[in-house]
Amino acid sequence: MARYTLVYGVRLIPEGSLESVDEATLKLAGGSTTGLTLHTFDGTIPQLRRSLDRSLDAFFDLLPSAPDEDVEEHGD
Repeated sequence: MARYTLVYGVRLIPEGSLESVDEATLKLAGGSTTGLTLHTFDGTIPQLRRSLDRSLDAFFDLLPSAPDEDVEEHGD
């Protein structure tokens, strides 16, 4: 099975106080860089949990580089 590093971050900010979200930059071995798109959701804690669960499910469903056998064996 292939192994990966999942880069992930979460921060709760009161709704209406966020001015902007910029793309993060990851520095990879060998000196190259890649972008990391940041996503936002608004709502109550239960709504945020559901939104985050759906977003993570969609991420892994749409991940083109994951071998089919990894997705089949470890996906829900």
